[in-house]
Amino acid sequence: MVLRVSSPHWKNGETIPKKHTADGADVSPPLLFEGIPIGTRAFALICDDPDAPVGTWVHWVIYDIPGTAKGLSEGLPTDASLPDGSRQGRNSWKKYGYGGPSPPPGMPHRYIFRLYALREPLGAAPGLTAKEAEAAARAKSIEAATFMGTYGRP
Repeated sequence: MVLRVSSPHWKNGETIPKKHTADGADVSPPLLFEGIPIGTRAFALICDDPDAPVGTWVHWVIYDIPGTAKGLSEGLPTDASLPDGSRQGRNSWKKYGYGGPSPPPGMPHRYIFRLYALREPLGAAPGLTAKEAEAAARAKSIEAATFMGTYGRP
């Protein structure tokens, strides 16, 4: 089996629904994890926009998601720590949790969701940056998967 991450709200490469953007309710999308490798004890997920004019813009950093998770629910709170033990890092707005797409007018931007299946939790306190979380996740990764959505403003 191959690790996959997806959303029931759009297919890979399609437009992210407005409710998951700054132009809508700005709630985190539901995500599904499939093909979970044997030995997965935790997950880490990073979502960013590589097309931002100021360089890659981080929209979400969440880690130590339990290895038994089959995905993430829609509209997760923006707390540093969640009841299931997941911890959230800081996005480019320097806030915890998900911040939806809000690109400048023009061409649609790509929003890349990178999921890491981990041998063990990162074990870090909340607040890691995307670079810190990704480096730690790569060191403990069994397998990784990506999923992409687009969003633009006229």
